[in-house]
Amino acid sequence: MSKVFFADMRANKHSESLIAKLGKLFYLAEFHQMLNQDDLTAIKLHFGEEGNTGFIRPIYIRKLVQEIKKIKAKPFLTDSNTLYVGSRANSVDHIVTALHNGFSYATIDAPVIIADGLTGKSYLDIPITGGKHFDSVKIGAEVMHADALIAVSHVKGHALTGFGGAFKNIGMGLGSRSGKQMMHSAVLPTITEEKCTKCQQCVKWCPEDAILIKGESSVIDHEKCIGCGECVVTCRNKAIKINWQSESEAVMEKMVEYTLGVIQGRESKVGYINFVMNVTPDCDCCGWSDMPIVPDVGILFSKDPVAIDQASIDLINQQEGFPNSALKTNLEPGADKFRGVHQDIDGQHLLKYAEELGMGSRKYELVKLD
Repeated sequence: MSKVFFADMRANKHSESLIAKLGKLFYLAEFHQMLNQDDLTAIKLHFGEEGNTGFIRPIYIRKLVQEIKKIKAKPFLTDSNTLYVGSRANSVDHIVTALHNGFSYATIDAPVIIADGLTGKSYLDIPITGGKHFDSVKIGAEVMHADALIAVSHVKGHALTGFGGAFKNIGMGLGSRSGKQMMHSAVLPTITEEKCTKCQQCVKWCPEDAILIKGESSVIDHEKCIGCGECVVTCRNKAIKINWQSESEAVMEKMVEYTLGVIQGRESKVGYINFVMNVTPDCDCCGWSDMPIVPDVGILFSKDPVAIDQASIDLINQQEGFPNSALKTNLEPGADKFRGVHQDIDGQHLLKYAEELGMGSRKYELVKLD
């Protein structure tokens, strides 16, 4: 049974601030023992899209950097470029977005290095075993050249996978742009004409110009569509749908296999931190952040990606949902909150598949910081 270390949101003096708790968890979870002097240590996080406010606050990342530097390891912040059209599709725009959202060297004391290069073409083809979809996966080269990896994930809802946590952050987040396309390849959306307001937002976000809205006609060209799913997230009228029952599970499994490619063979040098705070219904890739669906819960540390995501979901489900949020159902404590938002998607499938591949355990011991 894996251990997940947890600090709640309570704070009543400086020594018990959330920043101080983050530092204490670093040692309680023995993250300091997996790092050596001069280790090039990748801190994988999501810098947030322009206009998004749900990403993890830079002040927490600065504290993590400080603890890593006490060991004399060498931390850097990283993410890979996005597949969709936004403010992070190439390294120049990506780094500018990171700076705008507060992730500068002056504030964090660590550089930003984009994992898959200037245009997303700098990746390594990493062989994996045991997966049902891939024999190898395309991972951003700079992360694979690092000596250690700490994945810092903002737990939230997600239109493709139900929820986003450690696996979403690593698997989808560190896949190269072509790797992201391979993970999304099963997703083919369609437009419900009577719900479409012809606002053109999906057209702006489509990376392949696969959506045509002209007059009263709205269509998606499946010959051009690469299945990135961004049109589904972007449409606020819910006019774009996908047959989630089959496609969503395939995307989850592919994401797990990409995570396997990142961590296999160096599991002792990888740690996971989940922030169960500001639990928004949508991903931080959106250019907005809807209100949270539950109260803030706390910060989790673990060396098991399955256990930390399962514990995060369990803690979220224990909360009473906010009635004025995107939650449609399941507001009562104990109910599945992410199914209350993305009703057709069972995010537990992702964790079951990861457990089948031997990547961790859904059974865990929750160790609360005193």
